Amino acid sequence: MNIAVALWQWFGDPAQWTGPSGIPARLAEHVGYSALALLLAALIGVPVGLLTGHTGRGGFLTASLANTARALPTIGVLMLVVLATGIGLLPVMAALVALAVPPVMVNTHEGVRGVAPELRDAARGMGMRGREILFALEVPVALPLILLGLRTAAVQVVSTATIAAYVGIGGLGRYIVDGQARREFDMVLGGAVLVVVLAVAVTALFFLLRRMTVSPGLRRPWSGAAT
Repeated sequence: MNIAVALWQWFGDPAQWTGPSGIPARLAEHVGYSALALLLAALIGVPVGLLTGHTGRGGFLTASLANTARALPTIGVLMLVVLATGIGLLPVMAALVALAVPPVMVNTHEGVRGVAPELRDAARGMGMRGREILFALEVPVALPLILLGLRTAAVQVVSTATIAAYVGIGGLGRYIVDGQARREFDMVLGGAVLVVVLAVAVTALFFLLRRMTVSPGLRRPWSGAAT
């Protein structure tokens, strides 16, 4: 059967749009897990990146921790926490947060450290000190890189949150896991398409957020910044 026809029939089945295993319910679970993981990663990564970037201390440690976290296999972290705590939300959050923290922390650090020294000197000349320089100068200037780190983390989290299905708490990965088990490949394709569409939607959302919050003079192509 043609893939497009199979997808059309799968999405066109009314049973896919109702009940606890329907697309709206699975999508809500997936978005909820992703949003919670990104929030936790931001609460960890942004303050650490701001502190190390502003003070110039701990940058090497930050990069080392980020590289170590990046090297961790997501499924390995998931299974390790499952063995330690049992199935549930905690293993999924541990794996997703470990995945999301490095880009948030490193981009925040690099964004703050990249502020031109002349701007800091001018701020000090105007009487600004410490936190005033950080929040009134460094954060606005670093905002494009901070948003880039959050966007990178969000896309990674949305794409990886399918692991929630492995510990039985739903999400769009349920379609992929169940489809493979039942050899219903239209279900596998449907789940994969939904994840891709969600990742594209997240990218578009951060593009709009960047347009709304970053000064036109500070906008640079995403590709020109660190990832």
